[in-house]
Amino acid sequence: MADEIPVLQQGPTRRILHIDMDAFYASVEQRDNPSLRGQPVAVGGQPQQRGVVAAASYEARRFGVRSAMSMATAVRLCPSLVIVRPDFSRYKAASNAVFALFREVTPLVEPLSLDEAYLDVTENAWNEPLATTVARRLKDRIRETTALTASAGVAPNKFLAKIASGWQKPDGLTVVAPGRVESFLQRLPVDALWGVGPVTAKKLRTRGIERLVDVRTADPQLLRETVGGLADWLRQLSYGIDDRAVVPHRASKSSGTEQTYPEDLLDLETIRRAVAEMAADAVDWLVRRQLFARTIVLKVRYGNFRTITRSQTATAGRDRDEFVARAVALLDRTEAGRVPVRLLGVSVHNLSADAASDPTPPRLPFQDGQGSQG
Repeated sequence: MADEIPVLQQGPTRRILHIDMDAFYASVEQRDNPSLRGQPVAVGGQPQQRGVVAAASYEARRFGVRSAMSMATAVRLCPSLVIVRPDFSRYKAASNAVFALFREVTPLVEPLSLDEAYLDVTENAWNEPLATTVARRLKDRIRETTALTASAGVAPNKFLAKIASGWQKPDGLTVVAPGRVESFLQRLPVDALWGVGPVTAKKLRTRGIERLVDVRTADPQLLRETVGGLADWLRQLSYGIDDRAVVPHRASKSSGTEQTYPEDLLDLETIRRAVAEMAADAVDWLVRRQLFARTIVLKVRYGNFRTITRSQTATAGRDRDEFVARAVALLDRTEAGRVPVRLLGVSVHNLSADAASDPTPPRLPFQDGQGSQG
């Protein structure tokens, strides 16, 4: 069912889809295991091992279970929860099938994750003038090919399409026609804006900015004090203006791995080995992509959930021994070995294709080596 939402706006002529698979990991599990259908399912780790919910079926969501929630909390909310270990090879296969369908329609497909993407269907292989029809046909093809459902948003730009795709989940289709943008905007809360999380939304509401459109009339200085450099961008979005193009191939800006441990680590040698392995994996990724990196970043989350980052920048390279040594050396600037460690992560940043002609990169927020709290 399409939800045509009233408005007045002379928007751009592009026809953008945002397609988001419904409860993707959990839906794949329910598809492949009939006994899970109709059951509250959470994909993730075990509660006694500090597992986290990677995906929750809609049956589980009725109990308040959500992605990124600790599995222990999820089980308290839903004692009948069925926990399934993730099988990313199956999720990747399903994702590949879905994206193959997207690319049959348009080469302008911008992946956001395994289960969602933007599509620019202004011109498409079906020569279909109506983006709504393209969305319906794609949803049908996804169901026929993968036995999974997707929700779609249709709009003149990416911002509106993404909001619209979540409007009628699951299996929804919401259309924001160019002439009906304004009344759609009038219905949205302020946290519909990109960059506005729960903390920022609370600050905005205390200043009387409840709805997205309230941003338009907010005092510019007050808005800047609340959201900093996002102020102009948020004001633009409050009018439904978003000129970003759908970009099919996006260069990687960083890569890395993180590991949360079932029991806090205190032994420094164990921690060093783990960091060394992660750094080696990051270099292997650079080699496979034929890239070089200038910056290596170490992330440590202590047992009390305090999180810090430490970084070091040098000439671009991808020598395994060098990057491992740099990552391990960063541990000396942490409390690892003295304070229990819950999570470790290593990532490489400031990437380039050429070590010799690597340009001076933009500074990372933490490039001075100072820790961030989170």
